[in-house]
Amino acid sequence: MNSKRNILCIDLKSFFASCECVERGLDPFTYPLVVANKKQGGGAITLAVTPYLKAKGVKSRGRIYEIPKNIKYDIVNPRMGLYIAKSKEVISIYLDFVSEDDLLVYSIDECFLDVTNYLKMYKKTDYELALDILKTINETTGLTATCGIGPNMLLAKVSMDIEAKHTKDNIAKWEYEDIEEKLWSITPLSKMWGIGRRMEQNLNKMGIYQIGDLAKYNPLELKDKFGVMGIELWNHANGIDTSIIKDYKKIAKSESYSHSQVLFKDYNENNIKIIISEMVDVVVQRLRENNKMTRYIGLGIGYSKEINNGFYHTIKLEAATDSEKEILKYCLLIFDKFYEYLPIRKVTVTCANLENKESTQLSLFENEEDSEENHIGKTIDEIKNKYGKNSLIKATSLLEDSTARERNQKIGGHFE
Repeated sequence: MNSKRNILCIDLKSFFASCECVERGLDPFTYPLVVANKKQGGGAITLAVTPYLKAKGVKSRGRIYEIPKNIKYDIVNPRMGLYIAKSKEVISIYLDFVSEDDLLVYSIDECFLDVTNYLKMYKKTDYELALDILKTINETTGLTATCGIGPNMLLAKVSMDIEAKHTKDNIAKWEYEDIEEKLWSITPLSKMWGIGRRMEQNLNKMGIYQIGDLAKYNPLELKDKFGVMGIELWNHANGIDTSIIKDYKKIAKSESYSHSQVLFKDYNENNIKIIISEMVDVVVQRLRENNKMTRYIGLGIGYSKEINNGFYHTIKLEAATDSEKEILKYCLLIFDKFYEYLPIRKVTVTCANLENKESTQLSLFENEEDSEENHIGKTIDEIKNKYGKNSLIKATSLLEDSTARERNQKIGGHFE
């Protein structure tokens, strides 16, 4: 049964470009401004463009040379210090309305607020409270925000992404009753929160082109292909999301092993999987050494410095594991689900919500192959500990794009 809360998802409209306009006394809705690295010329990525330019068809995250020649615009270099300061200013406004426990900072320009327990105190509906918050943001910072309202985090986010930007008040509210009409009609699939273009391609090959197609697909077949992530895709297509803001706070505070690596060149979908595989290998070795298993697998991708953005997402497993094969599978599924075809410069792999292996009840479905994998893994660990990390390496570590041998010669990557 669906639970019902009052969730706001608030996004700062054309954030980087709007910050630059506010600082210059310009109106982002009437002024043609682009944020990009001037030194890179026509090949520079447009980190942000004003709503004025968006209305003329200019894309954020495009290239300067893709802007039509007949459109005049000014270009300014990005100033991350300014954007971080403005973001903190807006977050302080949110904290005037809700407690820190009911606020989730999703990115530099986007937050979730659970206002369920505040409506009686303010004597307002969720819509009225959203109006107050957006008005306060605009009057205090000069920035314009959009807001999605929903009975769960998913519907709040999707209503904001799909509809809020087109409404008079910059607010859209979706209820469970709106799922068939509004959620199921979304196409292409990548317009939906949590479906990147690589995942869209995988789903298209299965004959799934609209969210309604995904909602009506056999969930067991989705699970066979994508594991627990397949069930999550099906649930989201049906408007089901049982997560709450406090869940994300618990995951962040739980015991975890994490490995991060800043890359020496740009990577993409063709060679990044070598790096992800090598990093999973490091984290799983740490799990084995400490006799731990994980229930949450996280993958973070940081794009190149000029973009200064990326994603970090986790997947909750049905049963704890220390299987390198399974952890890698879910890391790659997260990558396929969220990757945006941008140059990659940082990768983070995390195993969280750890359990002692002895206290974890053995699965009835644990097979001989899993046991053998664990035994081989421990033997490899013993050899590496005795003779050095490069004494045994995978064949992929001999490839040009691998960084394993170089990292092994150092003290060891960055552990958290």
